[in-house]
Amino acid sequence: MHELSICQALLNQVTCISGAAGAGRVERIVIEVGPLAGVEPGLLASAFLVMRAGGCAAEAALIIESAAIKVACDACGSVSAALANRLLCALCGGYRTRVICGEELRLLRVELRPADAAHAVN
Repeated sequence: MHELSICQALLNQVTCISGAAGAGRVERIVIEVGPLAGVEPGLLASAFLVMRAGGCAAEAALIIESAAIKVACDACGSVSAALANRLLCALCGGYRTRVICGEELRLLRVELRPADAAHAVN
C-alpha cells in the first residue's frame, strides 16, 4: 500500500508550509488525484487518518478532488475527454493519443489557522 508513503510525503510538505507560515495548525488540505495517478483515493484517505496523528495536521480534513482525463490526438490534433480504459480521441476515434490530464497527484491548497496570541508573544 504505497498510499502510506504518499501520505507521509504529503504531510511532510504540509508541515513545511505550516512552519514557514508560522501557523498554529492546519485546518484543511485539498489535493487533486487523477484517475491514472495510480493512487486509490479511499486508501489515501484512510492512511491520512492514521498518519496525521500527533502533527500539525492532527485535526485537519483531507479533501480529495478528482481530475478529468484528457487526451491529445496525434492524428487530428484535438484535445478531448477520455475514459481510463478507453484513451481514444472523441473527435476522430484515433488511438494514437497522449494523456495530457489525469495522471496528476497535486497539492492544491492548505488552509491554516494562525497561532494564537499567547504563543506568538513568547
